[in-house]
Amino acid sequence: MYKQISKLEEGKVKFAGIVETVRDKKSMQFVVLKDFSGKIQVTVDKTAHPEVGEIFAHLLTGATVVVEGELVKSEYVKMGGQEVLATKAEITSVAEVSPIGPESGIDQRIDYRWLDLRQEKNTLMFKVQTCLTNAFREFLVNKEFIEIHSPKLIATASESGSEVFQVKYFDGFAYLAQSPQFYKQMAICSGLGRIFECGPVFRAEKSHSVKHATEFTGFDLEFSGIESYEDVMVMEEEMLTYGLQKVSEQYGEQIKQQFGVEVIVPKLPFPRIKLADLYAELETRYGYKPAEGERGDLSTEAERLCARFAKEAYGHEFLFVTDYGAEKRAFYHMRKDGVPQGYDLIWKGVEITTGAQREHRYDVLKAQAEEKGLAKDVEFYLQFFKYGCMPHGGFGLGLDRITMNLLELPSIKEAMFIFRGPERITP
Repeated sequence: MYKQISKLEEGKVKFAGIVETVRDKKSMQFVVLKDFSGKIQVTVDKTAHPEVGEIFAHLLTGATVVVEGELVKSEYVKMGGQEVLATKAEITSVAEVSPIGPESGIDQRIDYRWLDLRQEKNTLMFKVQTCLTNAFREFLVNKEFIEIHSPKLIATASESGSEVFQVKYFDGFAYLAQSPQFYKQMAICSGLGRIFECGPVFRAEKSHSVKHATEFTGFDLEFSGIESYEDVMVMEEEMLTYGLQKVSEQYGEQIKQQFGVEVIVPKLPFPRIKLADLYAELETRYGYKPAEGERGDLSTEAERLCARFAKEAYGHEFLFVTDYGAEKRAFYHMRKDGVPQGYDLIWKGVEITTGAQREHRYDVLKAQAEEKGLAKDVEFYLQFFKYGCMPHGGFGLGLDRITMNLLELPSIKEAMFIFRGPERITP
């Protein structure tokens, strides 16, 4: 690891690396080798070691080698102030000319994603995502949350009975889970109290927007002992602030250099606004009116305008929107005077979360499922609530969408290790 080499004093070293560039001069070669931890310059004196020079003269970007030589300090080397004077090199693999370049579009780059991921900024992206996920876990574990791993092969559709992938399951069929929602609530009914999960989520949506995928990584949590969905919002805003603080401390400068984005650690509390009041503000400020019949939900255009509104009205990147229409919310959201007790969280003009207090009373929950025509589909789920259940709530985040927003990438395709969409099932 180059991070370890950088801590060494001058002396003999042996290490493996990937060829990034080779500058071949008359008597000298300057080679940049890298691994996941960093880069180092290797200098070859072709007069003293012609056999080493011959090896590097024929290697393309992506080839791998093992190098032996002398590590020396040098104020003239920009790459960490040190270089290796190579005395021996061994090829461990060769590479062909890359079929993609800086001018390639994202779809072509995904065809060769393993090559695209070699970019330094992509390595940084996954380091940032790892940091953020770890911070979320750390925050929740410190608050006595338990991590669970719910099944992704299920007997019935997760929430709506539609937009699910059906798969053959022995002599019958199963479905890929749209959400861990039902099992999160089963955990609450089991008395676990506070739980979270990080895992795959599947949505059979033929959507081609910049923020949708047919498979993504979800980070979900559920906890009992709440008085209202306000407790859920507080938990989320504190968790996000904690996570972004960790990212800012560890990678803030690198993100600014590679992506041109400043990581802003949000102030608490996040601003909150009712949907009807938001639409009134958007009309007054920007002349925006939703289409007829859309006032019970947040339209894509209104969502986008939230970025501008939150910044101008509150000096904030985040905005909680509450009081949606019951017809637009899931049947398991608790209602008060007919109003769902939940919210969406908008960040930089993109919805990243739907959260709510859940309906925990069996008779009310069953009636709301029947109202949506889902009672038969969710019969197994309703059984959880027959034997008593604490008041509870929770939310779910899409880690890929969070990453896209954080680094201000043009599409979720850029933020995922491997993207899955209606026309994308390889590599």
